[in-house]
Amino acid sequence: MNQEDAHILKRLYGFGEEKLARFAEELLSNPRVADAFSAALRKAFETKGRVDRNMQLLLGLLNLPSRTDLTRLVTKIEAIQGSLVNLNLKVDRLLAAQAGRRRRAGGRGADFPDEGEEE
Repeated sequence: MNQEDAHILKRLYGFGEEKLARFAEELLSNPRVADAFSAALRKAFETKGRVDRNMQLLLGLLNLPSRTDLTRLVTKIEAIQGSLVNLNLKVDRLLAAQAGRRRRAGGRGADFPDEGEEE
C-alpha cells in the first residue's frame, strides 16, 4: 500500500461512523455508482457460482468428497446411530424380559440356555 492509499484510509477512519454512513449514502444515491456497484456484485456472485461448480467437478474427478458429500454422509451416520440406539434399547428390554421369565420359572433355565452353554 502506498502513502496516498494510507492517507485516504486515515482520513476515512478519522471521519467517524456517522460521516462515513452519510458519505456512503451520497455515493450510492448516484445512479452510475449504484449501477456499477450492483453489476460488480452480480458478477461476483456469478463467479462464485462458477468456482463452486468447478470445484465440485474437480473434487469429483479426483475422487475426493465435497462438502455436500460429507454433509450427506454425516446425515446417514446420524440416522444409523439413532437406529443402533433404538436396537440397543430393544435388546435391553428383551434381555430384561428373558431374565424375568427365568426368575419366574424357578431358576430352571431349561427354556433359555445361558450364554456360555450350548444346546
